[in-house]
Amino acid sequence: VHFSASKMIRRCVRQCQAKAQKVATKTQVPVELETAIGTKAVHAGEIRGIEGALLTPTFSSATYLLKPDVSDYHSIKYIRLNNTPNHQVLDKKIAALENTEAALVFASGMAAITTTMMTYLKAGDHVLVQNGVYGGTHTWLTHEAHNFGIEFDFVDSRLGPSEWQAKLKPNTKVFYVEGMSNPCLRIANLPGVVSFAKANNLLTMIDNTFLSPYNFRPTEIGFDLVLHSCTKFMNGHQDIVAGSVAGKFDLVEPVRHMLNHLGGSIDPHACTSLQRGLKTLALRMRQHNQNGMAVAQFLESHPAVKSVSYPGLASHPQHELAKSLFDGYGGMVAFDMKTKDEASILLSRLQIPAVTVSLGACESLVTRPEGSTHVGLSKEEQEIAGISESTVRLSLGIEDTEDLLNDLKQAISVL
Repeated sequence: VHFSASKMIRRCVRQCQAKAQKVATKTQVPVELETAIGTKAVHAGEIRGIEGALLTPTFSSATYLLKPDVSDYHSIKYIRLNNTPNHQVLDKKIAALENTEAALVFASGMAAITTTMMTYLKAGDHVLVQNGVYGGTHTWLTHEAHNFGIEFDFVDSRLGPSEWQAKLKPNTKVFYVEGMSNPCLRIANLPGVVSFAKANNLLTMIDNTFLSPYNFRPTEIGFDLVLHSCTKFMNGHQDIVAGSVAGKFDLVEPVRHMLNHLGGSIDPHACTSLQRGLKTLALRMRQHNQNGMAVAQFLESHPAVKSVSYPGLASHPQHELAKSLFDGYGGMVAFDMKTKDEASILLSRLQIPAVTVSLGACESLVTRPEGSTHVGLSKEEQEIAGISESTVRLSLGIEDTEDLLNDLKQAISVL
């Protein structure tokens, strides 16, 4: 009898343990899903449940109650110290999109670029810079960097180590490039830049504004820090200015400290706008990519157009490189008409694109860089960047592809 009772007790214990295991399995936190970039754009970093709210509120308070154990200046919660909930949501979301450990948002793209450069370049340091960079970056280097004792040399980043080696100095610390050059969409030898930098103990920085993380995530091929003007494709709505940097935590954190001192901090209301814009990044980029390719193909086939630069075209000098690196070619198209007058006529006849600076909007935008975005460059510098007086930069929005093509057809029909 005693043996039977013991056997029954053991059976009951096993049954209870099995039931408990089933309950635990149902209630335990599930393993985090591996999600695609479109899902990350919507959900990464979000703060939910504050007073039951689905969306992250805008925290408009400039200051926060001080915790008694704060011993580090940078951990004090304060808008200028870039650590409010709205800043933190964006930092996490952009890091998820770029597939990096950390990210940091700024009040503008130029705040991101200059703050990051000044973090890693001190008086007496030297930086190699891709020629033909964004006009704002070029102007800061040529007009302001010397005031901080920073030296630089422009190099043709499409080439290889032999050309870069000639400009390398004992005090060179950084190699700075762009995913696509502005405005002529040249593609640097990006894998070569990474290899050269590692061999010479240089930090790599890349402005990825034209591509966005939807099309290219530079740290995946070895870049150290990725910069964006979030005003453009990241936000996509032309209603704020913002910037970002992303990379390993140990590289981003010193930039945060520099930003805290320089003060290029983004406002929480702008944070909310950028957070909302990022949620539709994947949807928008798919249409930008589609429109870019369709318009580039049309322009290349038209006899009134002298030349077209778009990495998705087989005629682009770096097409094979772009195809090996990028998931899409973006919504930027650069092309040359035969004369300045014909370029001006084309712009005046277009009905859908707005004639203005900037890019990456839902609306299509068009300009002649020689007289707008790159007007601060000398004629020689413009030529090095591939800009002529007949160059047109077209930022394709998310309008219907056929409408954009029909508009171009009517505008160019008189030429």
